[in-house]
Formats: sequence, structure tokens, C-alpha cells
Amino acid sequence: MSKKIRVLVAPSDKTGVGKFRSIDPHVCLQNNHGDEFHVDIDYEPKVNDINYWKQYDIVHFHRTVGHEYDNSVNLIQRINSLGIITIMDLDDYWLPTKEHPVHQLVVQNNLHKKIIENLKVASYVTTTTTFFADEIRKFNKNVFILPNAINPKEPQFNYETLPSDKLRFGWLGGSSHLHDLKLLDGTISKLSSHKDKFSMYLCGFDTRGTVTEINQQTGEQKQRDIKPEETVWARYEEIFTNKYGVVDPKHKDFLLKFKDEEYVSDTLPFYNRVWTKPVTSYASNYRLFDVSLAPIKDHIFNRVKSQLKVIEAGFYKKAIIASNVGPYTIDLKHSLKNGEFTDGNALLVDEVRSHSDWAKYMKKLIDNPNFAYDLGQRLYETVKDTYDLNKVTKDRAEIYKSLVK
Repeated sequence: MSKKIRVLVAPSDKTGVGKFRSIDPHVCLQNNHGDEFHVDIDYEPKVNDINYWKQYDIVHFHRTVGHEYDNSVNLIQRINSLGIITIMDLDDYWLPTKEHPVHQLVVQNNLHKKIIENLKVASYVTTTTTFFADEIRKFNKNVFILPNAINPKEPQFNYETLPSDKLRFGWLGGSSHLHDLKLLDGTISKLSSHKDKFSMYLCGFDTRGTVTEINQQTGEQKQRDIKPEETVWARYEEIFTNKYGVVDPKHKDFLLKFKDEEYVSDTLPFYNRVWTKPVTSYASNYRLFDVSLAPIKDHIFNRVKSQLKVIEAGFYKKAIIASNVGPYTIDLKHSLKNGEFTDGNALLVDEVRSHSDWAKYMKKLIDNPNFAYDLGQRLYETVKDTYDLNKVTKDRAEIYKSLVK
């Protein structure tokens, strides 16, 4: 038997990026291809120990090796000089837009420039889509596309959705999407005449965080816990409830207490707040609704994002209404023509039509819930093989083998 290829994986974190780009793919590589690969995953690689690195044929890292960006270029070059293949993974554009909450932090610390310098010296780069690969090739020609993928047996992707006589729309995400969700602003008020036929789910609600207050006289900075009503999630909730205008007074009072408790009512509420879950169980929220909403603004950061929202919705057999932008154009095909349903697997909204078409397409599905079901089935057929982690890992194994001669 030939010698196993030894792979070191240095994940950037233990949250979503680490799970989908570093940990799950390489655990699957070890499990499915253990006769050819030995994989170690190390969150704290021994950056200064040359013998540590010499154990490996491939070093896979996300954005940077170790946690010190300033030392990363030299470290990558040192690893390369040992004849070890460095593979840098990247799944987000290096410079978030000005409206992104981490933009200022990135610019102040020159992180975007440091990421590009890492790109230039890595042996190879892996990323999520052809759109992003084209941007990365401006700095490194050796790019492989390995999309985000899902293990179809992972428990959080296998919950049953209970039936309902209302069509349920949901959004699931993090705290950096205020300007994306603003594309939905005013949508709920346009659907007020249909309010008894549908409901809304906002998933991922989180009131944790701090704010820094600066004394204008002294310049002194003080950190304090953020108040729930100051969080971006409170702004999201205003979009989903038309500033609480579509919830009854009792429910509004409950929501404005911002307590992680179950709302008790004789009737099913129109709007449902779902609190944040860890990365190991967040996807179970897809079981709560029938149609996934995926609004993103059309700019470079979003155009090169991955299509994970499409993949997740598809594995859950959910219909999706999405922005007609970048990653969502890879697998989705619009399924309305002249107001009539045709082939296709989604409803796509052009940004210039956001003011009308989010509400228009939601209404179309509210009036035709069977079509929402059909769209979900079609989307499942689109993603179930292409984005199966076992299939993508097989591709990864072939790439790694081709690099280690």
C-alpha cells in the first residue's frame, strides 16, 4: 500500500466558516478516504516548530495560518520552502462593503491587504464559486472550486416540517445583513390583505454584544452590553412586522421584552421570533417554514458569496425567493413567465424591482401553495447530488492526490 497523504487543517474558527470550509470537508475526507489520507485538525498550529510542519504533505488553512496575520506570509513561504503544499481557502471577499459591520475593523487593520498577500504566496487556493475564483485569479492563478456542501445524514438537515394551513416564509442568517433585509422593507404592509393566509419566521435572533461609548469631552472609551432594542435584530424585526404594526398588542408587548421565552397564545402568531442556535443545529430552523427568503444587495461582496442558502433550502425541499444576484444565479432558474408558472426551481427578484416583486412573488405563492411545494421538490433535485458532501469530498480527494506527486 502506498504512503498516505498527510493533511494538516488549520480552521479559522469553530463557527459556520470553520464548519463548512475546513472541519466537515476534512472529517469526511478522513472517513471516506482514510486509506489514502491522514488528516489532523489543529486550531492552534505550532507556528514556530519546523518539525511540526515537516510531518505534512499538505497544509490547508482559511484566510491565514495561525492567528497572526502579520506573520502569515513568512510562515506560508517557509512551509512552501519545505516542499509542503499550502492550500488557502477563501469563502468571503476580502473587503466587506462600507455598510458591513466589520468594514472599519478590516480597513483599520489592513486585513484585506494581508489576505491578498496570503493569496499571492499560497501554492493553491480553494473557493466556493466561479464568480469568486475569477476575482482570486487576479492574485493567484492556481484556484480550485470546491463548493459548500451538506452531509445529507447530518441530523440538523433531517427534521420533519409539520403541515400548516398557512404558508410560512422564513429568513435565517446572521447579524451582517441589515442592508440586504432592507430590500424587504414595506413588503409586509403590501400583503396586509393576505395576512390571515401566511406567517413569518425570523431565525437566528440574538441580543448579545457590546457597544463602545466615547465621552466627547475627555475622549474616554467605555464598553457596555448592548441593549436588546439597539441590536440589528430589533431592526430586522421591524422589517418583518412592519414596525410591529401587524402583530396584536399582547404579542407586541411580549416581543418588546426581548426575553428568550415561548409566546403563549390561543392563536398562532403571524410573526415568529426564533432565537439563535449553535452551528450544529441552526439548520433545524428550516423545518419551521415552507419558503426561504434570500435577499442580497448587488455588490462585489455579495456577488462572490457562496450559494449556501440555496443549498440548505434545497436539502430541506423548501421553495426559495431570492435576489437575482451572483451566487443565486448558479443553480436557480426563475419559474414565472407572464405571470404563469413554468419550469424552473425558484422565484428571482431583480434589485430594481425589489419595491414590488418580493411582495408580488410572496402573494403568488400564498395564492398557490401547491406551487411552493413543487418548487421545493425541484430545488431538492437540483442540489441533492451536486452539493452532497460525499461527492464534493471525492472531488477534493482527487485534487489533493493530483497535487502530491
